[in-house]
Amino acid sequence: MNYQVPEPFDVRREATRAPLARARHQPGETYTSPAIFEREKERVFFKDWLCLARVEEFAKPGDYATYRIAGEPLVIARTAEGDLAAFANVCAHRGVEVAAGRGNAREFSCPYHGWLYGLDGRLLGAPYMKAAAGFDPATCRLLSLALDTWGGWVFVSFADSPPALRDWIADFDADFSLLKQEDCRLVDQFEIALDCNWKFVVENLMDFYHSYSLHSGTFGSYIDIAKVPFTLRKNGGYSAFYPAAPNTDGGKSLLPKMPWLVDRDESFACGGYLAPHVMLFARIDCVQVFRIFPLSLERSRLIITTLFPAAHTELPGIEAIVARYHAFVAQIAEEDRAMIQSLQRNMHARAFQPGPMSLLERTIHHAVNHYLDRVFDEK
Repeated sequence: MNYQVPEPFDVRREATRAPLARARHQPGETYTSPAIFEREKERVFFKDWLCLARVEEFAKPGDYATYRIAGEPLVIARTAEGDLAAFANVCAHRGVEVAAGRGNAREFSCPYHGWLYGLDGRLLGAPYMKAAAGFDPATCRLLSLALDTWGGWVFVSFADSPPALRDWIADFDADFSLLKQEDCRLVDQFEIALDCNWKFVVENLMDFYHSYSLHSGTFGSYIDIAKVPFTLRKNGGYSAFYPAAPNTDGGKSLLPKMPWLVDRDESFACGGYLAPHVMLFARIDCVQVFRIFPLSLERSRLIITTLFPAAHTELPGIEAIVARYHAFVAQIAEEDRAMIQSLQRNMHARAFQPGPMSLLERTIHHAVNHYLDRVFDEK
């Protein structure tokens, strides 16, 4: 069998930068190269605001949760004063994690040598350290991270001086503030581990092209994909408002309309992408947010969160209703799993050559070109 000798990576990458009608998908190395993955972490995940949690997950002083993002460990906690704080989960002595999982605590104690930290990361005590020359406990603490909130979501940035969240998220806020996510509550959340590069998960979620085929048995017939009007936003983002049936088996809502959408038609639907890792989909009755995190070069975590208006969480039979919304979105995620893991496996195949993009892949073209600017431009 004769395999085509590929052109240099830079040449094939430039084919993705062509106008959509002539563009091709990204080279396989984009999804398999350790060097590229390291550049992504430094230039994207350690620079941007990342959406990590819901505010209601930290309802009481002392509530905390730990995370590991692109290999970096961190803690989010509600302080005794009622503020939210984020800091590296790395003891200032030897680097041990000072917190595990999630729960409620008065302080954090390093299990190795007993160094004690407050809920804001300040050092409260360090046994047997008085004789250490130059050690000043007043200036020693867990590394602070930038934290802010929007729409009931908690954002954290590893950057030393990130832009103000309100500026960074301005377009997304302008498009989706009508959903009033701050007045919603988390009713369902689950995680899926995927054997693929994180970008395949992002691209799949904005790929309406595959809806008719892969999702014909779930929501594929709910949307006329050729008529979805996309608005391309800065940083590779997009928004779209279009008619679609609710995301349930049978396409019928199991809830009243969201109170702030009572004047909208039952077919109200919208979706959008907030780079680098948030996809939002909403219907007349709820909001579902998909967050994608890299675990390693070829493994990712997808977290799917469903939000209902706070008032609707007290409706009779709400547990059974939540279970049906969960089952439907979980089925969609399982339909996608096999495809994106197959994509990852075949990025190593000698036979793979990036194919031409469809006009229905406009959002992917926009997002990946922004990604290429971030990761490969040397300006």
